Amino acid sequence: MPRRPELSETPSKDYASQSRLVAENVDVFYGKLQAIKSASLRMKESAVTALIGPSGCGKSTFLRALNRMHDLTIGARVTGSILLDGADIYARDADPIDIRRRVGMVFQRPNPFAKSIYENVVYGPSIVGERNKKVLGKVCERSLRRAALWDEVKDRLNDSALSLSGGQQQRLCIARALAVNPEILLMDEPASALDPIATSKIEDLIADLRKELTVVIVTHSMAQASRVSEITAFFNLGEIVEVGPTQQIFTRPREKRTEDYITGRFG
Repeated sequence: MPRRPELSETPSKDYASQSRLVAENVDVFYGKLQAIKSASLRMKESAVTALIGPSGCGKSTFLRALNRMHDLTIGARVTGSILLDGADIYARDADPIDIRRRVGMVFQRPNPFAKSIYENVVYGPSIVGERNKKVLGKVCERSLRRAALWDEVKDRLNDSALSLSGGQQQRLCIARALAVNPEILLMDEPASALDPIATSKIEDLIADLRKELTVVIVTHSMAQASRVSEITAFFNLGEIVEVGPTQQIFTRPREKRTEDYITGRFG
């Protein structure tokens, strides 16, 4: 069996330039139940990859494997390889805390802490030891600006994060994820609980973030996938059925199951 590359190893330039994050033959088990079956996917740098498919098809399960979130689930097990810049995030000496810093995550429903807006944003840098208030202040402003929230909250940073609207809370959670300078951002249906105006703001934000980050988004909305992504992967029954440029997937899918899902004849 070939040796897996360790996180400390430097991948070849050609390989790194193709994709920042690569899943190869990934299986995910919950006890004896296999939820993901031999999934392989390349997630390109500075691009948005959308994961679509019916409810319960494995999209979110696959997403959580990409930053070792399943480590926190009793009975969950991941096999195969997930390579970040060519190095396996499941290698024995890989630090899951560092992995989750490099591969940030935003969940389906906003989950701000019951703290101030400021404390939410600087939480990550603070817990790893940053105590300089000037530095933290700069981190807070930079992250809120990147999340397109600064102008709305700059005069109320000491207010509770729970006082924000749902859309603002979700952008705050994005700012919190950005505060630790991730290289990849995973988003699990980030707009599913939001109204159309807030959804539009999240989509505009994704368009800005993809200029500097690799973004992977799970969405139940095919319209959203077509608007925000360059690459789309269609999941069904724990398998990746088809992957391709988003326009091709939505207009000229190669697989009949993909076509049936896109056209509403699925099931």
